[in-house]
Amino acid sequence: MAVVNTEALLGIFETPEQVAGALDRLRADGFLATDMTVLTDAPYPEGAFGEASERHRLYVWPFVGAACGLAVGLLLTIGTQISYPLVTGGKPILAIPPMINVLYEGTLLGALIMTVIGIIFESRLPDLSAAPYDPRISQGYFGVLVFRLAGRADMAQRALRRAGAIDVVGTLPSG
Repeated sequence: MAVVNTEALLGIFETPEQVAGALDRLRADGFLATDMTVLTDAPYPEGAFGEASERHRLYVWPFVGAACGLAVGLLLTIGTQISYPLVTGGKPILAIPPMINVLYEGTLLGALIMTVIGIIFESRLPDLSAAPYDPRISQGYFGVLVFRLAGRADMAQRALRRAGAIDVVGTLPSG
């Protein structure tokens, strides 16, 4: 069984300006942009707090799904027509016009299914990390979550406090 690193600190802030200041202080102390996450109860535009923009690859999922759906549609229609050859009026066994509907529906179904899977995957759901959370975030406060502390927990806690955190909660390794 793999050991999960559960080291994380969560600073609770009252204003967005304090959050931006906390991110600046943490960056100045050597924390990377990938080590910090901003938690809010309302959506804010990407980069509103000065955090780095996250790259996503959601656009790839529908294309992969469409290609898989098209392949399955081709296999289904060609396989059915070859398995049960039925010559009708001298027409070819592999007739393309009847295949078009099945190929279209298979392509669309594959794209839709993979889009839903991609949204779940790119949203990192479900969150199985043991990251701390505070219910005050749901009441309008802001949270700055700092990961991968690697012995720098005191430094991160001081930076969050200096930036105006009203509370710092977290999970630190025992021992």
